[in-house]
This record gives sequence, C-alpha cells and structure tokens, in this order.
Amino acid sequence: MKGLEGKRVVVTGGTSGIGEATSRRFLEEGARVIALAFGEEEVASAPERIPGIAAALRCDVADASQVVDAFAQVDELLGGIDVLVANAGISIRKPFLEIDEADWQRVLDVNLTGVFRCAQQAARRMHAADGGVILMTASTNGLTGHEYYADYNASKAGVILLARTMALELAPKVRVNAVCPGYVLTPMQEAEYSPEMLARVNESIPIGRHAAPEEIAALYAFLASDEGGYFTGAVISIDGGETA
Repeated sequence: MKGLEGKRVVVTGGTSGIGEATSRRFLEEGARVIALAFGEEEVASAPERIPGIAAALRCDVADASQVVDAFAQVDELLGGIDVLVANAGISIRKPFLEIDEADWQRVLDVNLTGVFRCAQQAARRMHAADGGVILMTASTNGLTGHEYYADYNASKAGVILLARTMALELAPKVRVNAVCPGYVLTPMQEAEYSPEMLARVNESIPIGRHAAPEEIAALYAFLASDEGGYFTGAVISIDGGETA
C-alpha cells in the first residue's frame, strides 16, 4: 500500500485476533507499530509473537487514566501518531433478559467509551500535527439485530455514529472510518461458539466461511494508506455477503 512506510500506528487490542493480524500487516507495510492490550500474558509475549513491534503496552481502554498514560508512552516511543486502529472490544453472550448491569456497563465501557477515549487522544495529536487516520472496529452487529448480544450490538451501533460524526468534524485533516466485520474466526469467537455453532454460521454466509483476521487487517491497511485517501465517514461491511 502506498504511504504506509514509516507511519506511526497504534492498534488497540493489538495482540490477539483482528488486532494482532492488523499489527502484523502494518509492520509488513513498513510502519512502526505499538499495540495496546488488556491481557498481561498477551502483552508480555507480544514481542516474541509479533516480530518488529515497537512496543506492547498494557492498557484497559475503559480506564481513562490508563488511556492517557498509554498515549503519553506512545509520544515518548514514536514521537506522535499517524494512524489509530481502535479495535479493542469484548462481548458477553447472554439473552437480553439475563444481561445484568455490570455486564452491560463493561461492554459499553470497553467497546464504545474506550473507542471514544482512544480516538480523542489520537485526534488531538493528529489535529495539532499533520493529520492522520482513525479507523474503528464496529460490526455488522451494529447494523442489524443479533440475538443474545444486545449490549454488544448497542455498543457497535454507537461506534458507527461516533465515526461518522468525527469524520464530519475533523475533515479534511483527519480521516475517520468504521469497519463492520461479520463473522471472523478469532479466539473470542471460538471461545463463545461450539464447533457445531460455527458450522451452522458458515452455512448461513454466502461465501460459506468465517473471515480470517488477516482479511480484516488488509482492509485497515488500505483505508490507512494513500490509496484509501478519499474514504472518510465510511461504514464498510466485510462480511462474506451476510448482510446481503
């Protein structure tokens, strides 16, 4: 992709699943990458698993002070930021009537407020410098209803409108887009679905399979590159035809 060589990139949730694949892809493109992640073991092992990564930093994006501290470390290590991939997210599979207040709040704090906090930190730096690109992991769950994920769905719908509003306010200096993956074969997905459930999902997707994390990462690389320079305020589904 044109224009990614030497770019300073931060990927939240950047040490597993879609985030890890995205960290790897930007490294392949010649970018300098810092991953923010919650899991202590994931962060500790990241330098071995993701060769060339500038740093992996522990950060709970639901904690405002941790986000501020993490971006201060990004300033020290990279001298600024050109691309943010706000990808960190969680889901808790429960029927609507069984969702408790703590689960609801945690999902919204990570998936929506966490994206807001990281995007605001990045946007302030980009706006004061030469601009940049902010990309957010939303979901097809933010576009259509999915049973047993009311809190997750609500959070992803919020991300979509956050991205569109930021795109309007920050143009032309900062581009902001939301990516809506459908079913992606990540550790989080495999933890929540049995093999039988995964097979049933595959039967419902026109392409007949889950996406690989690397396929989502490729879209992020394109959107962040000069070749994706006319994309802002976009909400892009990458779902194998699911929503069609």
